[in-house]
Amino acid sequence: MPGFELFGDLERKEVNDVLDNGVLMRYGFDGMRNGHWKAKALESELQNTFQSKHVQLVSSGTAAVSVALAAAGVGAGDEVIMPTFTFVASFEAIMMLGAIPVLADIDDTLGLNPEAVENAITSKTKAIMVVQMCGSMANMDALKTIADKHNILLIEDACQAIGGTYKGKPLGSIGDLGCFSFDFVKTITCGEGGAVITNNKTYYINADHYSDHGHDHIGSDRGAEAHPFLGYNFRISELHAAVGLAQVKRLQDFLEIQKRNFNIIKEALAEIPEVTFRTVPEGGVESCAFLNFFLPDLETVNKVSKTFKENGVDAFWNYYNNNWHYIREWHHLKDLKSLYPISTEVKKGLEYLKTKDFSKSDYYISRNISCLIKLSWTEQEVKDRASKMARLIKNVL
Repeated sequence: MPGFELFGDLERKEVNDVLDNGVLMRYGFDGMRNGHWKAKALESELQNTFQSKHVQLVSSGTAAVSVALAAAGVGAGDEVIMPTFTFVASFEAIMMLGAIPVLADIDDTLGLNPEAVENAITSKTKAIMVVQMCGSMANMDALKTIADKHNILLIEDACQAIGGTYKGKPLGSIGDLGCFSFDFVKTITCGEGGAVITNNKTYYINADHYSDHGHDHIGSDRGAEAHPFLGYNFRISELHAAVGLAQVKRLQDFLEIQKRNFNIIKEALAEIPEVTFRTVPEGGVESCAFLNFFLPDLETVNKVSKTFKENGVDAFWNYYNNNWHYIREWHHLKDLKSLYPISTEVKKGLEYLKTKDFSKSDYYISRNISCLIKLSWTEQEVKDRASKMARLIKNVL
């Protein structure tokens, strides 16, 4: 998945341009920067990439989710439905705003199960946050229908799925707001960075102000700018944006490499009857950042994982016991291990985690193996890897 595997002259040129210019901050210092605006240029490129009217760069993918929720008015006591399979940043962003994460089961897409979402909606539900994990998508038509029916927000976290599409639309552009991450291990990277995208001008203006201490960015004197409402610091730097600006120009090349490597491995594993693949909703096209497949049971997965490791097959995961991406081991959330007091409202709202049954999610996650698709593999290396993986799985079965 990481674009950092293919750093080159373009990234160096953009970074050196910032260093030579001397302005590392994305706002202000107009007279010094001689017309160089890397963050603005990257936002413009991303508008085209995401077919979105508005893009606001921020400091990380986690910041993107936090800013997106805040921009749409999600706050204290609101409930946000999110999947059991995601990164911990999902509930961190929700709780940072004083809202309550309501976890719902996934299905064979490895994304939110629409039936579970429908059952989780209450009078306090403000948003559904769908997370497009491992390069693919949940059933977006069904989730959008539910959101529209109940007049609630659909927030799309596509941090792991840049380049994927659903019915011709880029993932991230389908919900009311979309979120992306450009950290060091994403398909394109800024080192650290993220973006909020939307077609809603009000949400965009809110995101623009909120991510920079409430600055309204009107006029050319930063110190004289007004502060219409409270904000925080989620700014990206010009250095980070410069790396991303180079990387986004190479995105299509990266996606072609991912697709080639993905298809070689998938075709080899598809010959094994016991191997099945995650469901991609009709009209969906994966970004091919990961290849996800299912085996008959957890015991088989554990055996295959063990033999992969013993035989030098790297960059794969089973998330059942993973500390960071699946509800089962999120004990710091379940036990509310916080450095500071959690509000009574959030504490009460999370009591359901002590008894909630997520066996439907367990069924899919326990049988899943997720394989990272590297950009640095040669075609022959991928073919050798695919052949080895297929042989090792057959030996276990």
